[in-house]
Amino acid sequence: MVRCATGIVPVQVRRSAAHPLTPEADIITACVLASAAALAWLYLLTLHGGYWRTGQRLPPHSAADGPLPRVTVVIPARNEAEVLPDCLPSLLSQEYPGAFSVILVDDDSTDRTATVAAELAVGTGGAELTVVTARPTPAGWAGKVWAMSEGVVAAGDADYLLFTDADIAYAPGTLASLVRAAVSGRYDLVSQMALLASDSPAARLLIPSFVYFFAQLYPFRRVNRQRSRTAAAAGGCMLARARALAGAGGLAQIRAARIDDVAFGRLLKRAGARCWLGLSTDVVSVRRYDRLADVWDMVARSAYTQLGYSLTGTVGCVLGLAWLYLLPPGAAIAGLALLPAGGGTATAGWLAAAGLAGWLVMAVTYAPLLRLYRLSPVRAVSLPLVAGLYAAMTADSARRHLAGHGGAWKGRVIAAN
Repeated sequence: MVRCATGIVPVQVRRSAAHPLTPEADIITACVLASAAALAWLYLLTLHGGYWRTGQRLPPHSAADGPLPRVTVVIPARNEAEVLPDCLPSLLSQEYPGAFSVILVDDDSTDRTATVAAELAVGTGGAELTVVTARPTPAGWAGKVWAMSEGVVAAGDADYLLFTDADIAYAPGTLASLVRAAVSGRYDLVSQMALLASDSPAARLLIPSFVYFFAQLYPFRRVNRQRSRTAAAAGGCMLARARALAGAGGLAQIRAARIDDVAFGRLLKRAGARCWLGLSTDVVSVRRYDRLADVWDMVARSAYTQLGYSLTGTVGCVLGLAWLYLLPPGAAIAGLALLPAGGGTATAGWLAAAGLAGWLVMAVTYAPLLRLYRLSPVRAVSLPLVAGLYAAMTADSARRHLAGHGGAWKGRVIAAN
């Protein structure tokens, strides 16, 4: 019926043959999509390089006596005066049975980064610290990669180069263990994913999943397999053989890289280098993420870059996240709600079962990383919510870049390549 000025007029509604009103068909479509998502999760659990496992730790290595190769630590630092006191001394005081030095490259800082670094080196009795002021970044170079390159130039004839970030703290003995693992395993690159700070509600919700998604994109086991094409590294801790880096063409080959650690790993592996990537609790980031906005900015700064500045790729990524992470719990809840209303129909049960299966496998893959971060595995059921937030961050990353202020980091805006 429709209401008009003269009263109520009955109107007959006909179902179009082309678009029948069949709720059952819609439920079946949802069942198929939810079943496909559950199968995808089964694949990820069993065949995707064991990305969800946390057993990829530093390879076994000999602790034999004798001097180790010469190592130079390179720290690109931009406005890091606040975190340096918590991190730099842990490197300078490493007990390393060999020659090693530390170079901090001041990357156009506007705070007291260089001064604080020099003050921290006084009286440590450890490694020699050299503070280098980076020359202006040339056109076509990403700022951090240029700072790393300046450190390589200053390093001279080092056998190994440890690229690390200013917010990374090292447990005693870590440097020696890294080098021994590289020497014993004949690795040209040994990289460890730093344990990120997760001591706030926002960080506990979002930080472990950041590592989880990284490992899903670059399964560590595949990275560590010589014949696999998968290549990556974790920028907080990358120990590279200097000769292998030079043989790959040096940092100039990735001068424009915005996600420099993944590009670094690809550079070396494609040149035939033997690479290893794993997790660690001895390499720790002290950078805090106290607010949702802190994590949001970290992801939105680089997500669009990771997707090749492709709007189509971004839309596909967001839709993929929705299908893989949001559909299973949505299907489970909808199916369970339809059971009483539908009198226990088979399709409603199918929908609920497919959704619950996908959600369960999803939680199983997330629980080990939560344990690594000393968080309750019960939090694993919240992964769909977390993935929804990351989808929103990815969309916002595209918005920021298209608006001309994407990739902003400490006052520096990174334009799309």
